[in-house]
Amino acid sequence: MFALLTNTPRDYAWGSRAAIAELLGRPASGGPEAELWLGTHPGSPARLVDGGATLLETLDAPLPYLLKVLAAAEPLSLQAHPTPEQAAEGFAREEAAGVPLDAPQRNYKDRGAKPELIYALSDPFRALSGFRPVADTLAVLDPVRDDPRIAPLVGRLGGDGALRAVVRWLLERGEGVEELVAAVVEAAAVVEGPSWETVRLLAGRYPGDPGIAISLLLHTVALRPGEALYLPAGNIHAYLEGLGIELMAASDNVLRGGLTPKHVDLPELLRVLDVRPLPVPYLVPEEREPGVRVFRPEGVGFALTVVDAAALARGVELPAPGRSLALAVGGAVEIGADEVPAGSAAYLSGESPLAVRGRGTLFLASA
Repeated sequence: MFALLTNTPRDYAWGSRAAIAELLGRPASGGPEAELWLGTHPGSPARLVDGGATLLETLDAPLPYLLKVLAAAEPLSLQAHPTPEQAAEGFAREEAAGVPLDAPQRNYKDRGAKPELIYALSDPFRALSGFRPVADTLAVLDPVRDDPRIAPLVGRLGGDGALRAVVRWLLERGEGVEELVAAVVEAAAVVEGPSWETVRLLAGRYPGDPGIAISLLLHTVALRPGEALYLPAGNIHAYLEGLGIELMAASDNVLRGGLTPKHVDLPELLRVLDVRPLPVPYLVPEEREPGVRVFRPEGVGFALTVVDAAALARGVELPAPGRSLALAVGGAVEIGADEVPAGSAAYLSGESPLAVRGRGTLFLASA
């Protein structure tokens, strides 16, 4: 099966007004365009260009993954996602309690986990991702550690094992947190470095939010085009700005922790949060052949294949697609006897290898 797809970008307030339209060669809507969803997720299923039916209505079973084009002009919320076991338990608990699926205080919209990867298109794509060692945070705070308003944070950071308690203190807006956040913002006006740049960015959008201080506990990451992060269950993260391709499990389970006007369930967030300091979760691709890279997180059941312009120009053969989604950027791509026009997406399925040729870049999401 081959079917060209279309959809309307989600108009979340943090979205860019131009980036998705420019990438795909489409007229801009005039409002924010945050995410273009390509898949069968019922929140915004893609539609067939021919006939207008949704892909969800067309297929016998929904796709287990969701492909997105994401364009952040402003920071997204601090958030983490549950494991499959936590999601199943949380969904059953809220169902038993009678919490409506569309209630603003509902945490679990489905029974699934939501691991995700983000592939950078912009230079840079900025994000917060995961806790760094406490020693690294203390080094960042060293120029201002004598400020009596910042000293309580320094004192509480006795080691990596203190992170969960520190996060709880900050999110509960405990004694001294308001003063701490104000002091951190003041310091960011004179201290340089990536973490302080993040503080300045967040303070302009979410003044007084304790997430501003939490950002100092996290890795600030600046991805270059072609680099990717993998965000597993429990990883606390926030996209700060940039354009990218996102691929995730088809779930909508998000536990927020700040930098948002939406519902924050602190006990549930702390239940799913992984507070271990870990390296930046860069996702290193497998290079199948020159110009064909496969980003495949271990154990999650989806992969993103990226075929660059040189590989498309000479033509390559890709494995059988199974049930895949293709996105052509910067030029039209021939897939067998079919064509995906520049800036367009398609659903394809089959058990035979794919002969691929064209221009630009091809993104292929598959299970």
